[in-house]
Amino acid sequence: MSQSNELTSFKKTMMIIVLLVGTFCTVLNQTLLSTALPKLMSTFDISTATVQWLTTGFLMVNGIMIPLSAYLATTINTKWLYIGAMSIFLGGTILAYVAPSFGVLLAARLIQALGVGITMPLLQTIMLSIFPAQSRGAALGLVGIVIGVAPAIGPTLSGWIIDQYTWRDLFGMMIPIMAVVLILALFFMQPVIKTKKQSIDWLSLVLSTFGFGGLLYGFSAAGNDGWGATNVLVALIGGAIVTALFVWRQLVIPKPFLELRVFKTGEFTLAAILSSIVMIAMLGVETVLPLYLQIVHGMSALNSGLTLLSGAVVMAVMSPVTGRTFDMLGGKRLATLGLTILALATLPFLWLTIDTPTIYIVFLYAIRMFGISMVMMPVTTSGMNALPNSLIADGTASNNTVRQVASSIGSAIMITLLTNVTDNAAPSKHLLHAAPLSYKHQYLTATLDGYHAAFLFSLIFAVIGIVLAFFLKDHQSSNDLSEQALNNKGGDAA
Repeated sequence: MSQSNELTSFKKTMMIIVLLVGTFCTVLNQTLLSTALPKLMSTFDISTATVQWLTTGFLMVNGIMIPLSAYLATTINTKWLYIGAMSIFLGGTILAYVAPSFGVLLAARLIQALGVGITMPLLQTIMLSIFPAQSRGAALGLVGIVIGVAPAIGPTLSGWIIDQYTWRDLFGMMIPIMAVVLILALFFMQPVIKTKKQSIDWLSLVLSTFGFGGLLYGFSAAGNDGWGATNVLVALIGGAIVTALFVWRQLVIPKPFLELRVFKTGEFTLAAILSSIVMIAMLGVETVLPLYLQIVHGMSALNSGLTLLSGAVVMAVMSPVTGRTFDMLGGKRLATLGLTILALATLPFLWLTIDTPTIYIVFLYAIRMFGISMVMMPVTTSGMNALPNSLIADGTASNNTVRQVASSIGSAIMITLLTNVTDNAAPSKHLLHAAPLSYKHQYLTATLDGYHAAFLFSLIFAVIGIVLAFFLKDHQSSNDLSEQALNNKGGDAA
Protein backbone atom coordinates (compact mmCIF):
# COMPACT_ATOMS: atom_id res chain seq x y z
CA MET A 1 0.00 0.00 0.00
CA SER A 2 1.37 3.43 -0.97
CA GLN A 3 1.74 6.21 1.52
CA SER A 4 -0.87 8.28 -0.34
CA ASN A 5 -3.45 5.53 0.20
CA GLU A 6 -2.73 5.50 3.94
CA LEU A 7 -3.82 9.14 4.27
CA THR A 8 -7.12 9.62 6.09
CA SER A 9 -9.67 11.86 4.41
CA PHE A 10 -9.15 14.60 7.03
CA LYS A 11 -5.35 14.56 6.79
CA LYS A 12 -5.50 14.55 3.01
CA THR A 13 -7.90 17.52 2.99
CA MET A 14 -5.79 19.48 5.47
CA MET A 15 -2.60 18.74 3.54
CA ILE A 16 -4.20 20.02 0.33
CA ILE A 17 -5.35 23.21 2.08
CA VAL A 18 -1.85 23.80 3.47
CA LEU A 19 -0.33 23.20 0.03
CA LEU A 20 -2.76 25.48 -1.80
CA VAL A 21 -2.63 28.39 0.66
CA GLY A 22 1.15 28.28 1.04
CA THR A 23 1.88 27.96 -2.68
CA PHE A 24 -0.71 30.65 -3.50
CA CYS A 25 1.28 33.09 -1.36
CA THR A 26 4.56 32.14 -3.03
CA VAL A 27 3.25 32.32 -6.62
CA LEU A 28 1.51 35.63 -5.86
CA ASN A 29 4.98 37.15 -5.51
CA GLN A 30 5.63 36.77 -9.24
CA THR A 31 3.51 39.85 -9.99
CA LEU A 32 3.05 41.43 -6.55
CA LEU A 33 5.52 44.25 -7.20
CA SER A 34 4.28 45.09 -10.70
CA THR A 35 2.50 48.33 -9.71
CA ALA A 36 4.84 49.07 -6.79
CA LEU A 37 7.98 49.62 -8.89
CA PRO A 38 7.54 53.43 -9.31
CA LYS A 39 7.18 53.79 -5.53
CA LEU A 40 10.33 51.74 -4.96
CA MET A 41 12.22 53.83 -7.53
CA SER A 42 11.47 57.02 -5.60
CA THR A 43 12.08 55.39 -2.21
CA PHE A 44 15.55 54.07 -3.09
CA ASP A 45 16.36 56.71 -5.76
CA ILE A 46 17.05 54.13 -8.48
CA SER A 47 16.38 53.88 -12.22
CA THR A 48 13.78 51.82 -14.07
CA ALA A 49 16.46 49.41 -15.31
CA THR A 50 17.66 48.85 -11.73
CA VAL A 51 14.27 48.37 -10.09
CA GLN A 52 13.28 45.92 -12.85
CA TRP A 53 15.75 43.46 -11.35
CA LEU A 54 13.25 42.84 -8.55
CA THR A 55 11.10 41.11 -11.19
CA THR A 56 13.75 39.87 -13.63
CA GLY A 57 15.98 38.44 -10.89
CA PHE A 58 13.00 36.77 -9.20
CA LEU A 59 11.92 35.09 -12.45
CA MET A 60 15.48 34.00 -13.24
CA VAL A 61 16.08 32.29 -9.89
CA ASN A 62 12.58 30.83 -9.99
CA GLY A 63 13.24 29.38 -13.46
CA ILE A 64 16.64 28.02 -12.41
CA MET A 65 15.14 26.21 -9.40
CA ILE A 66 12.31 24.51 -11.29
CA PRO A 67 14.52 21.92 -13.07
CA LEU A 68 16.20 21.17 -9.73
CA SER A 69 12.78 20.52 -8.13
CA ALA A 70 12.45 17.07 -9.74
CA TYR A 71 15.72 15.89 -8.15
CA LEU A 72 14.75 17.36 -4.77
CA ALA A 73 11.23 15.86 -4.86
CA THR A 74 12.56 12.35 -5.43
CA THR A 75 15.47 12.66 -2.99
CA ILE A 76 14.14 14.55 0.05
CA ASN A 77 11.17 13.59 2.25
CA THR A 78 8.13 15.49 0.85
CA LYS A 79 7.14 16.92 4.21
CA TRP A 80 10.53 18.39 5.02
CA LEU A 81 11.15 19.57 1.48
CA TYR A 82 7.92 21.58 1.55
CA ILE A 83 8.60 22.93 5.04
CA GLY A 84 12.16 23.80 4.04
CA ALA A 85 11.04 25.62 0.88
CA MET A 86 8.35 27.55 2.76
CA SER A 87 10.84 28.46 5.50
CA ILE A 88 13.24 29.84 2.87
CA PHE A 89 10.39 31.84 1.36
CA LEU A 90 9.31 33.16 4.79
CA GLY A 91 12.90 34.15 5.58
CA GLY A 92 13.11 36.08 2.31
CA THR A 93 9.75 37.74 2.99
CA ILE A 94 10.82 38.91 6.45
CA LEU A 95 14.09 40.24 5.04
CA ALA A 96 12.17 42.14 2.33
CA TYR A 97 9.84 43.62 4.95
CA VAL A 98 12.74 45.11 6.96
CA ALA A 99 15.07 45.82 3.99
CA PRO A 100 17.01 49.06 4.68
CA SER A 101 18.37 49.34 1.12
CA PHE A 102 17.61 48.25 -2.43
CA GLY A 103 20.47 45.73 -2.37
CA VAL A 104 18.97 43.97 0.65
CA LEU A 105 15.51 44.03 -0.93
CA LEU A 106 16.87 42.45 -4.12
CA ALA A 107 18.65 39.75 -2.10
CA ALA A 108 15.39 39.08 -0.25
CA ARG A 109 13.52 38.69 -3.55
CA LEU A 110 16.09 36.17 -4.79
CA ILE A 111 15.74 34.19 -1.54
CA GLN A 112 11.96 34.20 -2.00
CA ALA A 113 12.41 32.88 -5.54
CA LEU A 114 14.41 29.91 -4.24
CA GLY A 115 11.36 28.80 -2.27
CA VAL A 116 8.87 29.50 -5.08
CA GLY A 117 10.89 27.48 -7.59
CA ILE A 118 10.43 24.44 -5.36
CA THR A 119 6.86 24.88 -4.06
CA MET A 120 5.12 25.48 -7.41
CA PRO A 121 6.19 22.22 -9.15
CA LEU A 122 6.08 20.34 -5.81
CA LEU A 123 2.39 21.23 -5.43
CA GLN A 124 1.60 19.70 -8.82
CA THR A 125 3.73 16.61 -8.18
CA ILE A 126 2.06 15.95 -4.82
CA MET A 127 -1.45 16.42 -6.22
CA LEU A 128 -0.70 14.02 -9.07
CA SER A 129 0.74 11.51 -6.59
CA ILE A 130 -2.17 11.42 -4.12
CA PHE A 131 -4.98 11.30 -6.70
CA PRO A 132 -5.66 8.46 -9.15
CA ALA A 133 -5.59 9.22 -12.89
CA GLN A 134 -9.38 9.42 -13.18
CA SER A 135 -9.54 12.18 -10.52
CA ARG A 136 -6.50 14.23 -11.47
CA GLY A 137 -8.49 16.75 -13.50
CA ALA A 138 -10.32 17.96 -10.40
CA ALA A 139 -7.06 17.94 -8.41
CA LEU A 140 -5.16 20.04 -10.94
CA GLY A 141 -8.21 22.28 -11.26
CA LEU A 142 -7.43 23.37 -7.71
CA VAL A 143 -3.79 23.85 -8.72
CA GLY A 144 -5.05 26.08 -11.54
CA ILE A 145 -6.42 28.50 -8.95
CA VAL A 146 -2.90 28.91 -7.60
CA ILE A 147 -1.02 29.11 -10.90
CA GLY A 148 -3.62 31.19 -12.76
CA VAL A 149 -5.27 33.39 -10.14
CA ALA A 150 -2.34 34.32 -7.90
CA PRO A 151 -0.34 36.13 -10.63
CA ALA A 152 -3.55 37.70 -11.98
CA ILE A 153 -4.54 39.42 -8.73
CA GLY A 154 -0.97 40.54 -7.96
CA PRO A 155 -1.20 43.90 -9.80
CA THR A 156 -4.60 44.75 -8.28
CA LEU A 157 -3.55 43.83 -4.74
CA SER A 158 -0.25 45.66 -5.16
CA GLY A 159 -1.95 48.84 -6.40
CA TRP A 160 -4.44 48.86 -3.54
CA ILE A 161 -1.82 48.30 -0.83
CA ILE A 162 0.52 50.93 -2.29
CA ASP A 163 -2.33 53.47 -2.35
CA GLN A 164 -3.52 52.67 1.17
CA TYR A 165 -0.37 51.65 3.03
CA THR A 166 3.37 51.28 2.25
CA TRP A 167 5.39 48.99 0.00
CA ARG A 168 6.64 47.11 3.07
CA ASP A 169 3.09 45.93 3.74
CA LEU A 170 3.21 43.95 0.49
CA PHE A 171 5.54 41.61 2.35
CA GLY A 172 4.30 42.19 5.88
CA MET A 173 0.78 40.96 5.12
CA MET A 174 2.16 37.54 4.17
CA ILE A 175 4.35 36.91 7.22
CA PRO A 176 1.55 35.81 9.63
CA ILE A 177 -0.13 33.73 6.89
CA MET A 178 3.11 31.92 6.11
CA ALA A 179 3.81 31.36 9.80
CA VAL A 180 0.42 29.64 10.20
CA VAL A 181 1.04 27.56 7.05
CA LEU A 182 4.37 26.36 8.43
CA ILE A 183 2.84 25.38 11.77
CA LEU A 184 0.04 23.46 10.04
CA ALA A 185 2.56 21.81 7.71
CA LEU A 186 4.36 20.33 10.71
CA PHE A 187 1.17 18.46 11.60
CA PHE A 188 -0.47 17.70 8.26
CA MET A 189 2.20 17.41 5.57
CA GLN A 190 3.00 13.78 4.74
CA PRO A 191 5.88 12.12 2.82
CA VAL A 192 3.68 11.05 -0.10
CA ILE A 193 6.32 10.93 -2.86
CA LYS A 194 8.56 7.87 -2.95
CA THR A 195 12.19 8.92 -2.49
CA LYS A 196 15.45 7.23 -3.40
CA LYS A 197 19.12 7.82 -2.76
CA GLN A 198 20.74 9.37 -5.80
CA SER A 199 23.78 11.49 -6.42
CA ILE A 200 23.44 14.82 -8.15
CA ASP A 201 25.22 15.52 -11.41
CA TRP A 202 26.84 18.84 -10.55
CA LEU A 203 27.81 19.63 -14.13
CA SER A 204 24.16 19.31 -15.16
CA LEU A 205 23.18 21.65 -12.31
CA VAL A 206 25.71 24.25 -13.49
CA LEU A 207 24.61 23.92 -17.12
CA SER A 208 20.94 24.19 -16.10
CA THR A 209 21.60 27.28 -13.99
CA PHE A 210 23.52 29.21 -16.64
CA GLY A 211 21.47 27.91 -19.59
CA PHE A 212 17.97 28.61 -18.32
CA GLY A 213 19.17 31.62 -16.32
CA GLY A 214 20.70 33.15 -19.45
CA LEU A 215 17.59 32.57 -21.55
CA LEU A 216 15.24 33.96 -18.91
CA TYR A 217 17.41 37.02 -18.40
CA GLY A 218 17.78 37.58 -22.15
CA PHE A 219 14.07 37.41 -22.89
CA SER A 220 13.18 39.55 -19.87
CA ALA A 221 15.79 42.18 -20.76
CA ALA A 222 14.69 42.20 -24.43
CA GLY A 223 11.34 43.64 -23.39
CA ASN A 224 13.12 46.70 -21.96
CA ASP A 225 16.42 46.99 -23.85
CA GLY A 226 15.43 45.66 -27.29
CA TRP A 227 16.60 42.54 -29.13
CA GLY A 228 19.73 44.22 -30.50
CA ALA A 229 21.19 45.18 -27.11
CA THR A 230 24.57 43.57 -26.38
CA ASN A 231 23.49 42.18 -23.01
CA VAL A 232 20.39 40.62 -24.59
CA LEU A 233 22.29 39.00 -27.47
CA VAL A 234 25.03 37.65 -25.19
CA ALA A 235 22.48 36.24 -22.74
CA LEU A 236 20.30 34.65 -25.42
CA ILE A 237 23.11 33.15 -27.51
CA GLY A 238 25.08 32.02 -24.47
CA GLY A 239 21.95 30.68 -22.78
CA ALA A 240 20.89 28.77 -25.90
CA ILE A 241 24.34 27.15 -26.29
CA VAL A 242 24.55 26.15 -22.63
CA THR A 243 20.95 24.88 -22.62
CA ALA A 244 21.74 22.74 -25.69
CA LEU A 245 24.73 21.27 -23.83
CA PHE A 246 22.47 20.61 -20.83
CA VAL A 247 19.91 18.79 -23.00
CA TRP A 248 22.63 16.73 -24.70
CA ARG A 249 24.09 15.70 -21.35
CA GLN A 250 20.70 14.64 -19.98
CA LEU A 251 20.21 12.35 -22.97
CA VAL A 252 23.60 10.63 -22.75
CA ILE A 253 24.26 10.12 -19.02
CA PRO A 254 22.68 7.03 -17.37
CA LYS A 255 21.11 8.97 -14.46
CA PRO A 256 20.10 12.39 -15.79
CA PHE A 257 19.61 15.42 -13.57
CA LEU A 258 16.29 16.05 -15.36
CA GLU A 259 14.65 13.20 -17.27
CA LEU A 260 13.99 14.86 -20.63
CA ARG A 261 12.93 11.55 -22.17
CA VAL A 262 9.43 12.46 -20.98
CA PHE A 263 9.21 14.45 -24.23
CA LYS A 264 9.35 11.16 -26.16
CA THR A 265 5.72 10.75 -25.07
CA GLY A 266 3.79 12.63 -27.75
CA GLU A 267 0.77 13.44 -25.59
CA PHE A 268 2.99 14.97 -22.90
CA THR A 269 4.96 17.06 -25.41
CA LEU A 270 1.78 18.34 -27.06
CA ALA A 271 0.31 19.21 -23.65
CA ALA A 272 3.48 21.11 -22.69
CA ILE A 273 3.30 23.13 -25.93
CA LEU A 274 -0.39 23.96 -25.43
CA SER A 275 0.04 24.97 -21.79
CA SER A 276 2.95 27.19 -22.87
CA ILE A 277 0.75 28.83 -25.53
CA VAL A 278 -1.96 29.72 -23.02
CA MET A 279 0.64 31.05 -20.57
CA ILE A 280 1.97 33.31 -23.35
CA ALA A 281 -1.61 34.40 -24.10
CA MET A 282 -2.33 35.07 -20.43
CA LEU A 283 0.85 36.69 -19.10
CA GLY A 284 1.62 38.60 -22.31
CA VAL A 285 -1.75 40.34 -22.30
CA GLU A 286 -1.55 40.85 -18.53
CA THR A 287 1.64 42.81 -19.22
CA VAL A 288 0.43 44.83 -22.21
CA LEU A 289 -3.20 45.57 -21.29
CA PRO A 290 -2.44 47.63 -18.12
CA LEU A 291 0.01 49.71 -20.20
CA TYR A 292 -2.76 50.45 -22.71
CA LEU A 293 -5.18 51.42 -19.94
CA GLN A 294 -2.66 53.66 -18.19
CA ILE A 295 -1.13 55.31 -21.29
CA VAL A 296 -4.12 55.57 -23.65
CA HIS A 297 -6.98 55.82 -21.13
CA GLY A 298 -4.99 57.64 -18.47
CA MET A 299 -5.97 55.22 -15.70
CA SER A 300 -4.11 54.90 -12.42
CA ALA A 301 -2.10 51.74 -11.69
CA LEU A 302 -4.76 50.60 -9.22
CA ASN A 303 -7.67 51.08 -11.61
CA SER A 304 -5.85 49.37 -14.47
CA GLY A 305 -5.15 46.46 -12.14
CA LEU A 306 -8.82 46.33 -11.12
CA THR A 307 -9.83 45.79 -14.76
CA LEU A 308 -7.89 42.51 -14.66
CA LEU A 309 -9.64 41.37 -11.48
CA SER A 310 -12.69 40.06 -13.37
CA GLY A 311 -10.46 37.62 -15.23
CA ALA A 312 -8.88 36.41 -12.00
CA VAL A 313 -12.35 35.77 -10.52
CA VAL A 314 -13.39 33.84 -13.63
CA MET A 315 -10.23 31.74 -13.41
CA ALA A 316 -10.82 31.03 -9.70
CA VAL A 317 -14.41 29.92 -10.30
CA MET A 318 -13.80 27.95 -13.48
CA SER A 319 -10.54 26.08 -12.69
CA PRO A 320 -12.18 23.49 -10.37
CA VAL A 321 -15.15 23.19 -12.77
CA THR A 322 -13.00 22.56 -15.84
CA GLY A 323 -10.90 20.14 -13.81
CA ARG A 324 -13.93 17.99 -12.99
CA THR A 325 -15.15 18.32 -16.59
CA PHE A 326 -11.80 16.96 -17.78
CA ASP A 327 -12.30 13.84 -15.65
CA MET A 328 -15.58 13.23 -17.54
CA LEU A 329 -14.74 14.35 -21.08
CA GLY A 330 -10.95 14.41 -21.41
CA GLY A 331 -8.79 17.26 -22.66
CA LYS A 332 -9.33 17.40 -26.43
CA ARG A 333 -12.81 18.92 -26.51
CA LEU A 334 -12.10 21.25 -23.59
CA ALA A 335 -8.85 22.52 -25.09
CA THR A 336 -10.32 23.01 -28.58
CA LEU A 337 -13.33 24.93 -27.27
CA GLY A 338 -11.24 26.92 -24.78
CA LEU A 339 -8.68 28.00 -27.38
CA THR A 340 -11.46 28.95 -29.80
CA ILE A 341 -13.04 31.15 -27.11
CA LEU A 342 -9.61 32.63 -26.38
CA ALA A 343 -9.05 33.47 -30.06
CA LEU A 344 -12.52 34.97 -30.56
CA ALA A 345 -12.20 37.10 -27.40
CA THR A 346 -8.73 38.29 -28.45
CA LEU A 347 -9.83 39.34 -31.94
CA PRO A 348 -11.67 42.56 -30.85
CA PHE A 349 -8.46 43.78 -29.15
CA LEU A 350 -7.08 44.40 -32.66
CA TRP A 351 -9.48 47.35 -33.00
CA LEU A 352 -9.06 49.05 -29.61
CA THR A 353 -9.26 52.84 -29.79
CA ILE A 354 -8.88 55.70 -27.34
CA ASP A 355 -12.67 55.66 -26.88
CA THR A 356 -13.11 51.92 -26.29
CA PRO A 357 -15.28 51.60 -23.13
CA THR A 358 -13.47 50.14 -20.14
CA ILE A 359 -16.38 47.82 -19.35
CA TYR A 360 -16.03 46.34 -22.85
CA ILE A 361 -12.34 45.60 -22.17
CA VAL A 362 -13.18 44.07 -18.79
CA PHE A 363 -15.79 41.81 -20.42
CA LEU A 364 -13.46 40.67 -23.20
CA TYR A 365 -10.64 40.00 -20.75
CA ALA A 366 -12.93 37.89 -18.56
CA ILE A 367 -14.01 35.87 -21.63
CA ARG A 368 -10.33 35.31 -22.52
CA MET A 369 -9.64 34.00 -19.02
CA PHE A 370 -12.71 31.75 -19.27
CA GLY A 371 -11.16 30.19 -22.38
CA ILE A 372 -7.74 29.90 -20.74
CA SER A 373 -9.25 28.13 -17.70
CA MET A 374 -10.59 25.45 -20.06
CA VAL A 375 -7.11 24.76 -21.39
CA MET A 376 -4.36 25.38 -18.84
CA MET A 377 -4.74 22.63 -16.25
CA PRO A 378 -6.83 20.15 -18.34
CA VAL A 379 -4.07 19.81 -20.96
CA THR A 380 -1.44 19.62 -18.21
CA THR A 381 -3.43 16.77 -16.62
CA SER A 382 -3.74 15.06 -20.00
CA GLY A 383 0.02 15.19 -20.47
CA MET A 384 0.80 13.96 -16.96
CA ASN A 385 -1.65 11.08 -17.26
CA ALA A 386 0.36 9.87 -20.26
CA LEU A 387 3.42 9.37 -18.01
CA PRO A 388 4.08 6.57 -15.52
CA ASN A 389 4.01 7.64 -11.86
CA SER A 390 7.79 7.25 -11.64
CA LEU A 391 8.20 10.16 -14.09
CA ILE A 392 5.60 12.52 -12.61
CA ALA A 393 8.19 14.69 -10.81
CA ASP A 394 10.37 14.91 -13.92
CA GLY A 395 7.34 15.63 -16.09
CA THR A 396 6.16 18.40 -13.76
CA ALA A 397 9.61 20.02 -13.67
CA SER A 398 10.02 19.78 -17.46
CA ASN A 399 6.54 21.15 -18.13
CA ASN A 400 7.02 24.07 -15.72
CA THR A 401 10.45 24.88 -17.13
CA VAL A 402 9.14 25.02 -20.70
CA ARG A 403 6.16 27.09 -19.57
CA GLN A 404 8.34 29.54 -17.61
CA VAL A 405 10.70 30.12 -20.54
CA ALA A 406 7.78 30.37 -23.01
CA SER A 407 5.93 32.96 -20.92
CA SER A 408 9.11 35.06 -20.68
CA ILE A 409 9.58 34.80 -24.46
CA GLY A 410 5.95 35.74 -25.13
CA SER A 411 5.93 38.76 -22.83
CA ALA A 412 9.25 40.01 -24.25
CA ILE A 413 8.08 39.65 -27.86
CA MET A 414 4.79 41.46 -27.15
CA ILE A 415 6.59 44.37 -25.45
CA THR A 416 9.13 44.51 -28.28
CA LEU A 417 6.39 44.51 -30.94
CA LEU A 418 4.56 47.23 -29.06
CA THR A 419 7.68 49.39 -28.83
CA ASN A 420 9.01 48.82 -32.36
CA VAL A 421 5.69 49.30 -34.18
CA THR A 422 5.00 52.46 -32.16
CA ASP A 423 8.47 53.88 -32.86
CA ASN A 424 8.33 53.05 -36.59
CA ALA A 425 4.89 54.64 -37.01
CA ALA A 426 5.61 57.66 -34.78
CA PRO A 427 5.62 61.11 -36.46
CA SER A 428 8.79 63.09 -36.96
CA LYS A 429 9.97 65.09 -33.93
CA HIS A 430 9.91 68.40 -35.83
CA LEU A 431 6.12 68.08 -36.11
CA LEU A 432 5.90 68.48 -32.32
CA HIS A 433 6.78 72.17 -32.65
CA ALA A 434 5.30 72.84 -36.09
CA ALA A 435 1.88 71.26 -35.46
CA PRO A 436 1.59 69.95 -31.89
CA LEU A 437 -2.05 68.84 -32.20
CA SER A 438 -1.29 66.87 -35.36
CA TYR A 439 1.78 65.35 -33.69
CA LYS A 440 -0.29 64.26 -30.69
CA HIS A 441 -2.94 62.67 -32.92
CA GLN A 442 -0.38 60.85 -35.08
CA TYR A 443 1.61 59.63 -32.07
CA LEU A 444 -1.55 58.29 -30.43
CA THR A 445 -2.39 56.46 -33.66
CA ALA A 446 1.13 55.00 -33.72
CA THR A 447 0.78 53.90 -30.09
CA LEU A 448 -2.50 52.15 -30.83
CA ASP A 449 -0.86 50.42 -33.82
CA GLY A 450 1.75 49.08 -31.40
CA TYR A 451 -0.90 47.63 -29.10
CA HIS A 452 -2.77 46.13 -32.07
CA ALA A 453 0.45 44.38 -33.20
CA ALA A 454 1.01 42.97 -29.70
CA PHE A 455 -2.53 41.62 -29.50
CA LEU A 456 -2.24 40.17 -33.03
CA PHE A 457 0.76 38.16 -31.81
CA SER A 458 -1.36 36.74 -28.99
CA LEU A 459 -4.17 35.93 -31.45
CA ILE A 460 -1.81 34.07 -33.79
CA PHE A 461 -0.64 31.85 -30.93
CA ALA A 462 -4.24 31.12 -29.93
CA VAL A 463 -5.03 30.02 -33.51
CA ILE A 464 -1.93 27.80 -33.57
CA GLY A 465 -3.18 26.30 -30.30
CA ILE A 466 -6.58 25.49 -31.83
CA VAL A 467 -4.88 23.52 -34.62
CA LEU A 468 -2.63 21.63 -32.20
CA ALA A 469 -5.53 20.82 -29.85
CA PHE A 470 -7.11 18.63 -32.55
CA PHE A 471 -4.13 16.26 -32.15
CA LEU A 472 -4.84 15.65 -28.45
CA LYS A 473 -6.17 12.21 -27.63
CA ASP A 474 -9.78 11.71 -26.59
CA HIS A 475 -10.68 10.82 -23.01
CA GLN A 476 -9.00 7.67 -21.71
CA SER A 477 -10.35 5.48 -18.94
CA SER A 478 -8.24 4.82 -15.87
CA ASN A 479 -7.57 1.30 -17.12
CA ASP A 480 -6.27 2.66 -20.41
CA LEU A 481 -4.04 5.05 -18.50
CA SER A 482 -2.70 2.29 -16.26
CA GLU A 483 -1.98 0.08 -19.27
CA GLN A 484 -0.22 2.94 -21.05
CA ALA A 485 1.82 3.67 -17.94
CA LEU A 486 2.91 0.05 -17.76
CA ASN A 487 3.84 0.09 -21.45
CA ASN A 488 5.88 3.23 -20.89
CA LYS A 489 7.70 1.57 -18.01
CA GLY A 490 8.38 -1.42 -20.20
CA GLY A 491 9.77 0.84 -22.88
CA ASP A 492 12.02 2.55 -20.34
CA ALA A 493 13.30 -0.76 -19.12
CA ALA A 494 14.03 -1.87 -22.65
